[in-house]
Amino acid sequence: MVDVRLGRYPAARRVIAHLSDTHLMHGGAPLGGVADTVAALDRAVSQLANLGDRLDAVIVTGDVADLGEPDAYRIAREALEPLAESAGARLVWVMGNHDERAAFRVGLLDEPPSDEPVHGVVDLDGLRLIVLDTTVTGYHHGGLDEAALDWLDRALAEPAPEGTILAMHHAPIATPIALMDVLELRGQDELARVLRGRDVRLILGGHLHYPTNGAFAGIPVSVAGALAYTIDVSAPPRQLIGVDGGRSLTLIHQVDDAFVTSVAPVGSFPIVTELGDAFLSDVEALDPDARLERFSRKPAPTPDR
Repeated sequence: MVDVRLGRYPAARRVIAHLSDTHLMHGGAPLGGVADTVAALDRAVSQLANLGDRLDAVIVTGDVADLGEPDAYRIAREALEPLAESAGARLVWVMGNHDERAAFRVGLLDEPPSDEPVHGVVDLDGLRLIVLDTTVTGYHHGGLDEAALDWLDRALAEPAPEGTILAMHHAPIATPIALMDVLELRGQDELARVLRGRDVRLILGGHLHYPTNGAFAGIPVSVAGALAYTIDVSAPPRQLIGVDGGRSLTLIHQVDDAFVTSVAPVGSFPIVTELGDAFLSDVEALDPDARLERFSRKPAPTPDR
């Protein structure tokens, strides 16, 4: 697939799909008896397939399973591995607080069962992706102990040719939902000390169940929305409400040396407006001034009736 660019910026050098919080259940059972998490994942895969071979990586930032059940990991692999293989993309799994390390290792990584942290480093042709396990055994909040921080410090010791993306489940970012503060990442001051002056250019996270952005230690943070269900940030301030809707995924485009994150809604919706290949071909064939006249100029005002 060839990208067409008609403005000042070149085509993206890399495209990364960032998914999170699928919360799959054994046998594909509906989450909470309501949310069809398998259908939501399948829909996301179908939409990403529209990108053809443009995907360089697919990153899932945790809570792949809701109860850490082996069959949930089977469902996740069977949905996402064909997409990654077809696109020639790397498929990267990140531990979440609902996941169980032993089953996660066996089910997704083809490794022996172990309760050791699931850290890792992936080379995306010069762009380094570091997977950091922020889970705390037996709890839903996140934490980084001295061993995890030492591991991260060693992983970042030498800069990567094109910098580093850090992927973790519990993103170091503020939330307006008070109850989610209880489940935030502990050890953020220590994490900031490790990251300052290193080559981390973007932090990816999940956990919050709604898409959001911010910064930590001067580094942009992008949190993907959940595929299982969405927490409504417009709910009354003292309530935490998860709804069966509003699902999304994030696409990360590396343009020159910058990263652009874009949220894509997941679902089938009525089309309000659509301009397809034929229109783009017409505009592409024009010179820049003619393109402005063809697509930028407003229509003549309609007289008041």
